[in-house]
Amino acid sequence: MMERLNRSAGFAALFVALLALVLAVTVPAVAQKSTAKKKPRKAATVTLVRGKIPARFLPTAPRAKRADRLGADGATAESLKGSCAPDTVDLGTWCLSSALYPLQDDEVGKNDYLFATQKCVDLGGWLPTAAQLVGAAPRVKLASTIDDSRLTATVDLDASDGMKDRREMSSTLITTAAGASAAGSQGVTDGSKGDPKTGEPDPVTLPANPLPETLQYVTVYDNKDKGGFAGAKPVSAPESFRCAYAKVEGAEAREIG
Repeated sequence: MMERLNRSAGFAALFVALLALVLAVTVPAVAQKSTAKKKPRKAATVTLVRGKIPARFLPTAPRAKRADRLGADGATAESLKGSCAPDTVDLGTWCLSSALYPLQDDEVGKNDYLFATQKCVDLGGWLPTAAQLVGAAPRVKLASTIDDSRLTATVDLDASDGMKDRREMSSTLITTAAGASAAGSQGVTDGSKGDPKTGEPDPVTLPANPLPETLQYVTVYDNKDKGGFAGAKPVSAPESFRCAYAKVEGAEAREIG
């Protein structure tokens, strides 16, 4: 009986020894393999540009990521790019009315230089210069002579009040005489006093001349898409005009008149 027990104990001891040997060989190999998988990659070499790290290698900060989109609706800068209203012509960085300003019945005869400049401002724009109008001639139907093409210019088609060549006002001003007074004068108001500390005498009262005949605006015409100058008119004289506008985001139809 004792011999049989000793023999079983010997087999058990042998089994334990073999198991210990297998574990001793297997576990280090698995651990070494796992460690090899986690071996860090070799770092990439970054070449400095003018002593700085290129932007593509730098992470984007959280706030900068949010700054790429604007407003509560997350609009992009491209979507906010300005555009022209449907009743104007897109001329790159600005817009020009496709038609002359339509005078109301109570405005006829009042459309002098002051009226035109103020009306354009009221509409959100400005009275264009002669250079801007001439530059736009190939793309905008400017006022022109009766022999010009109605497809490319604004010509007089109503024979009920005569057939006449047309031109339009610009914001460009010239003077037809020498001296500062050629550009107007505010005059001297009655009751003005000189400086008593310096013994200055009271100035002589003079009438104002805010719209002198010698201060005139340059007019232009389409001239078969080439653009041309059509002389000048006193700032107090009425003339047809159109307005220019800056591009705006989400431009819609503008009410004119």
